[in-house]
Amino acid sequence: MLGMNRLLLDSGVPLEKIRYVRHQDGRYGKDNTPYALWALADGSFERYQALQSRNVFEACDWVVSCVVTPLGETLFVGIYEILHKGFAESGVKDPMTGKSAEGHFLYEMVLDERLRDLIGRLVLDWGPGTRSWVQRADNKDKPIIELRRSAIEPPFPGFEDFIHPISQLASVPVSWRAALSAVSGVYLLTCRKTGRHYVGSAYGAGGFWARWEEYLLTGHGGNVGLRMLDSHDFNVSILEVASSIASESAIINAESVWKAKLLSREFGLNRN
Repeated sequence: MLGMNRLLLDSGVPLEKIRYVRHQDGRYGKDNTPYALWALADGSFERYQALQSRNVFEACDWVVSCVVTPLGETLFVGIYEILHKGFAESGVKDPMTGKSAEGHFLYEMVLDERLRDLIGRLVLDWGPGTRSWVQRADNKDKPIIELRRSAIEPPFPGFEDFIHPISQLASVPVSWRAALSAVSGVYLLTCRKTGRHYVGSAYGAGGFWARWEEYLLTGHGGNVGLRMLDSHDFNVSILEVASSIASESAIINAESVWKAKLLSREFGLNRN
Protein backbone atom coordinates (compact mmCIF):
# COMPACT_ATOMS: atom_id res chain seq x y z
CA MET A 1 0.00 0.00 0.00
CA LEU A 2 1.33 3.42 -0.96
CA GLY A 3 2.34 5.52 2.03
CA MET A 4 2.20 9.29 2.45
CA ASN A 5 5.96 9.41 3.02
CA ARG A 6 6.56 8.41 -0.59
CA LEU A 7 4.60 11.42 -1.80
CA LEU A 8 6.45 13.70 0.61
CA LEU A 9 9.86 12.45 -0.52
CA ASP A 10 8.92 12.82 -4.18
CA SER A 11 7.83 16.40 -3.51
CA GLY A 12 11.18 17.23 -1.93
CA VAL A 13 10.20 17.73 1.72
CA PRO A 14 12.76 16.19 4.16
CA LEU A 15 10.99 13.68 6.39
CA GLU A 16 13.06 14.46 9.48
CA LYS A 17 11.70 18.03 9.44
CA ILE A 18 8.04 16.99 9.13
CA ARG A 19 5.38 16.21 11.72
CA TYR A 20 2.08 14.53 10.95
CA VAL A 21 -0.75 16.34 12.77
CA ARG A 22 -4.25 14.94 13.29
CA HIS A 23 -6.73 17.54 14.54
CA GLN A 24 -9.70 16.11 16.44
CA ASP A 25 -11.53 18.01 19.17
CA GLY A 26 -15.11 17.15 20.07
CA ARG A 27 -15.31 19.05 23.33
CA TYR A 28 -17.42 21.85 21.86
CA GLY A 29 -19.99 19.85 19.91
CA LYS A 30 -20.09 18.15 16.53
CA ASP A 31 -20.61 21.47 14.75
CA ASN A 32 -17.60 23.16 16.35
CA THR A 33 -14.66 20.96 15.41
CA PRO A 34 -11.39 21.38 13.49
CA TYR A 35 -13.13 19.81 10.48
CA ALA A 36 -15.92 22.41 10.67
CA LEU A 37 -13.35 25.21 10.90
CA TRP A 38 -11.52 23.83 7.86
CA ALA A 39 -14.79 23.55 5.92
CA LEU A 40 -15.50 27.23 6.57
CA ALA A 41 -12.45 28.10 4.43
CA ASP A 42 -12.23 31.54 6.04
CA GLY A 43 -8.86 31.19 7.82
CA SER A 44 -10.37 29.95 11.11
CA PHE A 45 -8.70 26.56 10.81
CA GLU A 46 -5.29 28.10 10.13
CA ARG A 47 -5.64 30.34 13.19
CA TYR A 48 -6.70 27.35 15.28
CA GLN A 49 -3.72 25.26 14.14
CA ALA A 50 -1.24 28.10 14.68
CA LEU A 51 -2.21 28.48 18.36
CA GLN A 52 -0.97 25.80 20.75
CA SER A 53 -0.81 25.61 24.53
CA ARG A 54 2.42 23.57 24.25
CA ASN A 55 5.42 23.96 21.96
CA VAL A 56 4.39 20.93 19.90
CA PHE A 57 5.99 22.13 16.65
CA GLU A 58 9.34 23.10 18.15
CA ALA A 59 11.44 20.55 16.25
CA CYS A 60 9.84 20.72 12.80
CA ASP A 61 9.70 23.02 9.81
CA TRP A 62 6.60 21.55 8.15
CA VAL A 63 3.40 19.91 9.32
CA VAL A 64 1.31 17.51 7.27
CA SER A 65 -2.07 18.58 8.52
CA CYS A 66 -5.10 16.28 8.81
CA VAL A 67 -8.58 16.71 10.27
CA VAL A 68 -11.02 14.07 11.48
CA THR A 69 -14.22 14.12 9.44
CA PRO A 70 -17.75 13.53 10.82
CA LEU A 71 -17.32 9.93 9.59
CA GLY A 72 -14.12 9.48 11.65
CA GLU A 73 -11.76 9.57 8.66
CA THR A 74 -8.29 11.13 8.79
CA LEU A 75 -8.43 13.62 5.90
CA PHE A 76 -5.34 15.35 4.50
CA VAL A 77 -5.83 19.12 4.35
CA GLY A 78 -2.40 20.40 3.38
CA ILE A 79 1.29 20.80 4.07
CA TYR A 80 2.08 23.90 6.11
CA GLU A 81 5.51 25.46 6.41
CA ILE A 82 6.43 27.06 9.73
CA LEU A 83 8.06 30.44 9.15
CA HIS A 84 8.27 31.78 12.68
CA LYS A 85 7.61 30.68 16.25
CA GLY A 86 6.53 33.12 18.95
CA PHE A 87 3.80 33.86 21.49
CA ALA A 88 0.26 35.17 21.19
CA GLU A 89 -0.20 38.73 22.39
CA SER A 90 -3.16 40.31 24.16
CA GLY A 91 -6.31 40.30 22.06
CA VAL A 92 -5.60 37.03 20.24
CA LYS A 93 -8.52 34.61 20.63
CA ASP A 94 -8.92 30.90 20.09
CA PRO A 95 -11.26 30.57 17.06
CA MET A 96 -12.76 27.40 18.54
CA THR A 97 -13.76 28.83 21.92
CA GLY A 98 -13.59 32.58 21.43
CA LYS A 99 -11.50 32.81 24.61
CA SER A 100 -8.22 34.66 25.00
CA ALA A 101 -5.15 32.76 23.80
CA GLU A 102 -2.68 35.27 25.19
CA GLY A 103 0.60 33.58 26.08
CA HIS A 104 -0.01 30.51 23.89
CA PHE A 105 2.61 29.45 21.41
CA LEU A 106 1.88 31.10 18.08
CA TYR A 107 3.34 29.77 14.83
CA GLU A 108 3.39 31.72 11.60
CA MET A 109 2.42 29.08 9.06
CA VAL A 110 1.71 29.17 5.32
CA LEU A 111 0.12 26.57 3.09
CA ASP A 112 2.80 24.92 0.93
CA GLU A 113 2.02 24.49 -2.76
CA ARG A 114 3.26 20.90 -2.72
CA LEU A 115 0.46 18.29 -2.87
CA ARG A 116 -2.08 21.08 -2.86
CA ASP A 117 -4.12 19.27 -5.51
CA LEU A 118 -4.65 16.41 -3.03
CA ILE A 119 -6.18 18.52 -0.27
CA GLY A 120 -9.51 17.06 0.82
CA ARG A 121 -8.97 13.99 -1.36
CA LEU A 122 -6.51 11.80 0.55
CA VAL A 123 -7.77 9.63 3.43
CA LEU A 124 -4.94 8.27 5.58
CA ASP A 125 -4.65 5.41 8.03
CA TRP A 126 -3.42 7.11 11.19
CA GLY A 127 -2.95 3.86 13.07
CA PRO A 128 -3.99 2.90 16.62
CA GLY A 129 -2.26 5.77 18.44
CA THR A 130 -4.93 8.43 17.89
CA ARG A 131 -4.18 10.13 21.21
CA SER A 132 -0.72 10.88 19.86
CA TRP A 133 -1.92 13.61 17.51
CA VAL A 134 1.55 14.87 16.53
CA GLN A 135 3.95 12.26 15.13
CA ARG A 136 7.32 12.23 13.37
CA ALA A 137 7.07 11.52 9.66
CA ASP A 138 10.38 9.63 9.56
CA ASN A 139 9.11 7.21 12.22
CA LYS A 140 5.43 6.92 11.35
CA ASP A 141 4.50 6.55 7.70
CA LYS A 142 0.77 6.88 7.01
CA PRO A 143 -0.75 4.43 4.48
CA ILE A 144 -3.11 6.02 1.98
CA ILE A 145 -6.52 4.37 2.30
CA GLU A 146 -8.30 6.29 -0.41
CA LEU A 147 -7.56 8.81 -3.15
CA ARG A 148 -10.78 10.48 -4.18
CA ARG A 149 -11.44 12.05 -7.56
CA SER A 150 -12.60 15.17 -5.77
CA ALA A 151 -13.10 16.41 -2.24
CA ILE A 152 -16.45 14.93 -1.22
CA GLU A 153 -18.92 16.05 1.38
CA PRO A 154 -20.23 14.01 4.31
CA PRO A 155 -23.76 12.67 3.76
CA PHE A 156 -26.72 14.83 4.78
CA PRO A 157 -27.84 13.67 8.27
CA GLY A 158 -31.53 14.07 7.50
CA PHE A 159 -33.94 16.83 8.47
CA GLU A 160 -34.74 15.38 11.91
CA ASP A 161 -31.06 15.14 12.91
CA PHE A 162 -29.85 18.43 11.40
CA ILE A 163 -28.44 20.83 14.03
CA HIS A 164 -26.05 23.65 13.16
CA PRO A 165 -24.90 27.02 14.55
CA ILE A 166 -26.31 29.90 12.53
CA SER A 167 -22.92 31.64 12.73
CA GLN A 168 -21.32 28.71 10.88
CA LEU A 169 -23.81 28.31 8.02
CA ALA A 170 -20.96 28.93 5.60
CA SER A 171 -19.53 25.52 6.55
CA VAL A 172 -22.69 23.63 5.53
CA PRO A 173 -21.90 21.49 2.45
CA VAL A 174 -23.43 22.58 -0.85
CA SER A 175 -25.51 19.40 -1.19
CA TRP A 176 -26.99 20.00 2.28
CA ARG A 177 -27.94 23.55 1.31
CA ALA A 178 -29.77 22.24 -1.73
CA ALA A 179 -31.79 19.85 0.46
CA LEU A 180 -32.62 22.61 2.96
CA SER A 181 -33.61 25.02 0.18
CA ALA A 182 -36.07 22.54 -1.29
CA VAL A 183 -38.35 22.20 1.75
CA SER A 184 -40.30 24.44 4.10
CA GLY A 185 -41.74 24.00 7.56
CA VAL A 186 -41.15 24.85 11.21
CA TYR A 187 -37.72 25.35 12.75
CA LEU A 188 -36.27 25.97 16.21
CA LEU A 189 -33.61 28.48 17.19
CA THR A 190 -31.87 27.81 20.51
CA CYS A 191 -29.76 30.55 22.05
CA ARG A 192 -26.33 29.04 22.66
CA LYS A 193 -25.81 31.38 25.61
CA THR A 194 -29.09 30.98 27.53
CA GLY A 195 -30.81 27.93 26.02
CA ARG A 196 -34.01 29.90 25.35
CA HIS A 197 -36.06 28.89 22.31
CA TYR A 198 -37.54 30.69 19.32
CA VAL A 199 -39.97 28.87 17.02
CA GLY A 200 -40.19 30.10 13.45
CA SER A 201 -41.47 29.00 10.07
CA ALA A 202 -40.07 29.05 6.54
CA TYR A 203 -42.10 29.07 3.34
CA GLY A 204 -41.74 30.36 -0.17
CA ALA A 205 -38.68 30.34 -2.42
CA GLY A 206 -35.51 29.02 -0.82
CA GLY A 207 -37.25 27.17 2.01
CA PHE A 208 -35.42 26.77 5.30
CA TRP A 209 -32.08 27.85 3.88
CA ALA A 210 -33.25 31.23 2.61
CA ARG A 211 -34.87 32.04 5.95
CA TRP A 212 -31.79 31.05 7.95
CA GLU A 213 -29.54 33.18 5.78
CA GLU A 214 -31.50 36.20 7.02
CA TYR A 215 -30.42 35.36 10.58
CA LEU A 216 -26.82 35.02 9.44
CA LEU A 217 -27.03 38.43 7.77
CA THR A 218 -28.86 40.37 10.50
CA GLY A 219 -28.55 38.24 13.65
CA HIS A 220 -32.27 38.52 14.36
CA GLY A 221 -34.15 38.11 11.08
CA GLY A 222 -36.36 41.08 11.97
CA ASN A 223 -37.90 39.38 15.04
CA VAL A 224 -38.65 41.64 18.01
CA GLY A 225 -37.71 39.11 20.70
CA LEU A 226 -34.38 38.35 19.05
CA ARG A 227 -33.49 42.02 18.51
CA MET A 228 -33.44 42.49 22.29
CA LEU A 229 -30.67 39.93 22.86
CA ASP A 230 -27.05 40.87 23.49
CA SER A 231 -25.92 37.64 21.79
CA HIS A 232 -27.26 36.37 18.48
CA ASP A 233 -25.53 33.01 18.52
CA PHE A 234 -28.12 30.31 17.84
CA ASN A 235 -28.29 26.66 16.98
CA VAL A 236 -30.91 25.92 14.35
CA SER A 237 -32.81 22.65 13.98
CA ILE A 238 -35.99 21.46 12.26
CA LEU A 239 -39.20 20.67 14.15
CA GLU A 240 -41.43 19.79 11.20
CA VAL A 241 -41.04 19.51 7.43
CA ALA A 242 -44.16 20.66 5.62
CA SER A 243 -45.83 18.75 2.82
CA SER A 244 -44.89 19.92 -0.67
CA ILE A 245 -48.52 21.02 -1.15
CA ALA A 246 -48.90 22.73 2.24
CA SER A 247 -50.14 26.32 2.03
CA GLU A 248 -48.47 29.24 3.74
CA SER A 249 -51.33 29.45 6.24
CA ALA A 250 -50.97 25.74 7.08
CA ILE A 251 -47.26 26.20 7.84
CA ILE A 252 -47.98 29.25 10.00
CA ASN A 253 -50.63 27.27 11.87
CA ALA A 254 -48.10 24.45 12.49
CA GLU A 255 -45.69 27.07 13.82
CA SER A 256 -48.33 28.27 16.29
CA VAL A 257 -48.92 24.70 17.50
CA TRP A 258 -45.19 24.22 18.16
CA LYS A 259 -45.06 27.51 20.09
CA ALA A 260 -47.82 26.19 22.34
CA LYS A 261 -46.09 22.82 22.78
CA LEU A 262 -42.76 24.38 23.75
CA LEU A 263 -44.20 27.38 25.67
CA SER A 264 -41.90 29.56 23.65
CA ARG A 265 -44.17 32.59 24.08
CA GLU A 266 -44.30 32.25 27.87
CA PHE A 267 -40.68 31.25 28.54
CA GLY A 268 -38.89 31.58 25.22
CA LEU A 269 -38.15 34.33 22.71
CA ASN A 270 -41.38 34.42 20.70
CA ARG A 271 -43.39 37.62 21.08
CA ASN A 272 -46.41 36.69 18.92
